[in-house]
Amino acid sequence: MNTIYFRRSFERALGTYPLQGKECAAAIHAALEVGYRAFDTAQMYGNEADVGAALADTGVARDELLITTKVHPDNFAADRFLPSVEQSLRDLQVEQVDVLLLHWPPASGEVRPSLEELEKVRQKGLAAHVGVSNYTIAMMRQAAEIIGAPVATNQVEFHPLIDQSVLMAGAAEVGIPLSAYSSVARGEVFKYPLFAEIGESYDKSAGQIVLRWILQKGVSINTMSRKPENLRANFDVMDFSLSSVDMARIDAMTATGYRMVTRDIAPWAPDWD
Repeated sequence: MNTIYFRRSFERALGTYPLQGKECAAAIHAALEVGYRAFDTAQMYGNEADVGAALADTGVARDELLITTKVHPDNFAADRFLPSVEQSLRDLQVEQVDVLLLHWPPASGEVRPSLEELEKVRQKGLAAHVGVSNYTIAMMRQAAEIIGAPVATNQVEFHPLIDQSVLMAGAAEVGIPLSAYSSVARGEVFKYPLFAEIGESYDKSAGQIVLRWILQKGVSINTMSRKPENLRANFDVMDFSLSSVDMARIDAMTATGYRMVTRDIAPWAPDWD
């Protein structure tokens, strides 16, 4: 998979949490019809086998697909890491995953051991690219030091209601691109009329405005929907650009300070930058 195709595909991925079974297959088939070629799953989601079966059933060539999965922190120990990845590959029905991420830093905050296991898997050729998720700036620096190839991404909570400017600056310094989960803050953004108001000027929905803002910040997006019309809307965000004025208006919304993934939800979460 060439670098340009990788980046273009990775820009807009279908997140698959919490899809399961027939619902997962239906969403993946609909997404492929829309044009998606990047799909994001995880050991933690419990749906790798569903994703693998659905993709295998589509007839789309393997080299046209970009599959991301993530290693569960419970599998970070040296005796569990490689077997868990091998099981993920069997479930996904692939010999190599395109992107393999560490889903969270370990609760101890000591990231080196799991990064070293990730690097071993990369060297074995079981993952074309590797990366991390929910990492702080200090953790990203360690990842860049330990991984013997460019780190594909740090997947983090990213939407217009949270200020991630410090993390973005740190990621740029380290050279690790960010990718977004919870791009519309699980619907929280729709409580704010600004996005729909801006959307009227572009003939776009509030959700499309939010996604376009994320892309123009240089961050890739992972979105999930069960509905074909929403899948298409989430995908159709490349045919317009937000003006610098509208970008600034949305930038101001980050002062809202709405972080979804707090320690109340994820007690193992690090001290966020």
